[in-house]
Amino acid sequence: MGYPRLSIAEIREGLRRKQFSCVEITQQHLKRIEEADARLKAFLTVTPESARARAAVLDQALAAGEPLLPLTGVPIAIKDNICTQGVRTTCGSRILSNYVAPYSATAVERLEAAGAVIVGKTNCDEFGMGSSTENSAFGPSRNPFDLERVPGGSSGGSAVAVAAGEAVGAFGSDTGGSVRTPAAFCGVYGLKPTYGRVSRYGLVAYSSSLDTIGPLARSVADLAELLQVIAGHDPRDMTSHGSAPDRYTSGLDAALRNHRVGVPFSLIEEGVEAETRRAIHRALDALERAGCAVEEIALPHLANAIDTYYLIAPCEASSNLARYDGVKYGYRSEHFSNLGEMYQITRAGGFGAEVRRRIMLGTFALSSGYYDAYFLKASKVRTLLIQDFQAAFARVNTILIPTAPTPAFKIGEKTSDPLAMYLTDVFTVPANLVGIPALSVPAGYTPDNLPVAVQLLANQFHEKALLHVAWHLEQAFALKPAALAV
Repeated sequence: MGYPRLSIAEIREGLRRKQFSCVEITQQHLKRIEEADARLKAFLTVTPESARARAAVLDQALAAGEPLLPLTGVPIAIKDNICTQGVRTTCGSRILSNYVAPYSATAVERLEAAGAVIVGKTNCDEFGMGSSTENSAFGPSRNPFDLERVPGGSSGGSAVAVAAGEAVGAFGSDTGGSVRTPAAFCGVYGLKPTYGRVSRYGLVAYSSSLDTIGPLARSVADLAELLQVIAGHDPRDMTSHGSAPDRYTSGLDAALRNHRVGVPFSLIEEGVEAETRRAIHRALDALERAGCAVEEIALPHLANAIDTYYLIAPCEASSNLARYDGVKYGYRSEHFSNLGEMYQITRAGGFGAEVRRRIMLGTFALSSGYYDAYFLKASKVRTLLIQDFQAAFARVNTILIPTAPTPAFKIGEKTSDPLAMYLTDVFTVPANLVGIPALSVPAGYTPDNLPVAVQLLANQFHEKALLHVAWHLEQAFALKPAALAV
């Protein structure tokens, strides 16, 4: 079969026609990982034995006349902060470097029940804290279009795996853009569902009111297939929404009638690289030709979203990461003389610099005398953001903004300036703070062959609207796969 670039539908049809087997599909992707990943560093753990065994079981089921499942034989990669039973789940951190999860996340269970073949766990910024995958304790992943550039973060390894053909689809977590930014930098589709649409059970917590599991894929149709499998209520997650999910895979090609697209033009000019601005206008032209009405909207508090996020998320992280103390599981320093010293040395040695920075920031903002000035005020601004978006969605169906202000930057370019790194998330954090779905759509390439992207946002539980609009953009852009560096 050669270089694996098959879609989910093509795999399903090929298996139905007996053109290839699940084992052959799996082996092709494992071969691609073996050939490319020494340079890409998309994976922290590859699981070839279990993947081949799983594929063989699926082939036996098909030979016995059992029906094809939605994802039968589809190779999938899982971000390494999503628990997979019997496989390392490190969160990209030294403190969990040898931790083997005793159970699987609900999303992983649903993928396997749908016939997926898990080929490995992907690299990420430590505990999801980063925009470039440079904060991984195991070294950065590299952008498949330029090995000297970042793939985005924190789900950088998942985006690289999909873009480079190491997996058909992948899953990441998105707390402030961690699915969408890597998707944008690596030229693939990435979706952050509505908070509560996908179970967080088995996702290692960073910021509990913001974290969401989301899929990455090379097409809108594949993205819809992956979302269809993992979406839905889960009684093990108290934040899981009880409503039934839509049929995301149906009606993607329906005409866009009476669809209104809002754009906050005044907020997307300053600091946005020229090629990204051009992508926005190409997308708007395409949507108008497809029948959409475009109108300017106001989001008065969008400029405050980044400040709000970098208070709320660290505050929740300081609480969630208190459990890593060297007592129950994970890394423990061997050099200490009392319990307090064990806590201090273990956490100082087990956590990387960015995680320590956010823990200290969150702890300070929650401390006595500062709670009202920082966390409480940030929570009030979050409410204002929610009101801004509610007002906007009373007028429009979707909102179009950049995913990131620039294409992928060089490895090491922003590591010495945390504030510059944080501004990478300026257009992605609002969706997490408001709890709405958002989708990054590939929109072309720079003259240097770097992907650029646009981002669609919709009201809560309107993922189908996002997929519908994204499908029309996919047809309008008609992007051909660009040359990879590996």
